[in-house]
This record gives sequence, C-alpha cells and structure tokens, in this order.
Amino acid sequence: MDVTLHLAQDPEADELLGRSPLAALVGMLLDQQVPMEWAFKGPSSIARRMGAEDLDAHDIAAYDPDAFAALLSEKPAVHRYPGSMAGRVQQLCRYLVDTYDGDAEAVWRGVDSGKELLKRLQELPGFGKQKAQIFLALLGKQLGVRPEGWREAAGAYGEADSFRSVADITGPESLTKVRAYKQEAKAAAKAKASGD
Repeated sequence: MDVTLHLAQDPEADELLGRSPLAALVGMLLDQQVPMEWAFKGPSSIARRMGAEDLDAHDIAAYDPDAFAALLSEKPAVHRYPGSMAGRVQQLCRYLVDTYDGDAEAVWRGVDSGKELLKRLQELPGFGKQKAQIFLALLGKQLGVRPEGWREAAGAYGEADSFRSVADITGPESLTKVRAYKQEAKAAAKAKASGD
C-alpha cells in the first residue's frame, strides 16, 4: 500500500495513511463525532507520540491502557473523547493481533469477493455496517483493493463519481462536496424526524 491520500488535509498525516493499512483503519475508527480531517490526522499524532514512524498493532495492543489514554489526551487531543477512543483503538489492535497476527492489510489481502471483505470489516471492533461500507469504498476507490462485487458490497458509498464519504475525498474540492452532501443528508434526516 503506497498511495497519496488527502483525508487529513495534512501532508505528513496523509502520507502515513497512504502507506500504512493500520493507520488507515485507525483513522476510519476515529472518524466519528469529530471533523474528518481531525480523525484522519489521529494516526500520525499517535505514531509521533509513541516515537514511531508507523503504528504497530502489537505495540498498541500491549500498551498500558491508562498510559495510552493519556497519550491520546495530550494537547491537542487526538479525539474529542480521547479516553474512550484510546480503548477502542487498543481493542481494534488486539483483535488484529489475535486474528491477523497484527497485520492490518491481511483483513483485505487475497479476499475473493466484496461480500467477504464487508463481512471481515464488520467483524472489526468499532466497525458497524456503515463504517465498514465506507472503508470498503475507500479501499476500492483509492487503494486499488477491488475484489469482485466490491462496489455492490459498499452500497451507495461504492458508486462512481459520488461525494458521500471519505472514500470520495481526493483534495480540498472533493472535501467541500462531501461536506455539502453530509449537511444535506443531515438536514433531510432532521426534517423527516420532525415530520416535515
């Protein structure tokens, strides 16, 4: 895996996301209740604070939980909820160590179908169906991981030329389009909930 991503809108953080499968997974895990760029800058901040150039699932899984939470809480915090997200990142890394010997790329390496890949992604701690579909779309659209049926398995997020999620962000212009889509979707959901 060695591509140029533009999810954090920060060259150093994006470089790590483009070469590190674990960083990409951790960024996706952090992508909730904070701006996308903040979430995807998180893996770079964690690596730097651990004194490393990349994330290592074994190291994170074995880290003292209180110390790891403190690491994510340092200013500027890695997430709005650094303590709970530290626990989730460690849970994800423990799962990767137990299931894939710490090799995050093994989650998708050699998978034959989009359906199987979606199943594997949904088995990851912290990855519900929507998050798994978005990450599957990111793998297919930007990271060249395209097992048969990947677009269908990714649902609407797999559609070509759409601007629904991080899978569609390739620079500032597409980020603006994704933000606009999310705001429209949120407004529509709010209107529906209030019975308009």
